[in-house]
Amino acid sequence: MQTSGSHTSRLDAISTRWSLLRQARGDTSSSAEARQALVLRYSPAVRRYVRAMVRNADDAEDLAQDAVLRLLSGDFAGADPQRGRFRDLLKVAVRNMVRNYWEKQKRRRTVDLDVATLDDDREPADDPWLGSWRRSVLELAFKALQQEDRQRPGSLAYTLLRMRADHPDDSSEQLAARLSKKTGTPIRADALRQKLRRARLQFADRLIAEIAGSLGDPTPERIEEELVALGLLEMVRDLLPADWKA
Repeated sequence: MQTSGSHTSRLDAISTRWSLLRQARGDTSSSAEARQALVLRYSPAVRRYVRAMVRNADDAEDLAQDAVLRLLSGDFAGADPQRGRFRDLLKVAVRNMVRNYWEKQKRRRTVDLDVATLDDDREPADDPWLGSWRRSVLELAFKALQQEDRQRPGSLAYTLLRMRADHPDDSSEQLAARLSKKTGTPIRADALRQKLRRARLQFADRLIAEIAGSLGDPTPERIEEELVALGLLEMVRDLLPADWKA
């Protein structure tokens, strides 16, 4: 699925992701950059989660903003990757913020809040946090592909997957014609199918790297468990080589 060199860079990226949390505490320029990176990475998931719990749009936006400010202030810099998934830490922090906000305001009749969501610590399939996190993981994997398309001349993985998503009913011939027009280079249908297969493999690789980066101990078994928990395993199962866990 990837060369040993690219595998090494993936592991480096994973460790760097956790180091962002450590760098985020402090007043240096690198600390500020780390906090900004955390906000860009996780604020969409936080905002969607809060909006799913708090029906009042103004209250939801205030809470989401407070959570983002916590990221900006480096409140999560002490997170320990050995203690598990970062998404769990973030979820608990946001839920506690919602609880505290509700209690302080003492507006039980005017704050439109799904209390059952806060009291239930289980992780059902329809948990709004799972749905929000799943969407963010997919978005981040696609952004990684998009960045590679921009940085590597001739790379078309993101372009092709985006084109397939926008035109799901196109035949290989039609999709090849679209790509030919976009690139200015004639592309046959059989070549298009090979490129699409490679693009999907690249996406699966980025998706797994993204999930591994949120785990304290990203073993193949834990990565697979997280894929199952997020409902993403079926998306990549057919793209994974039989020995991917090795």
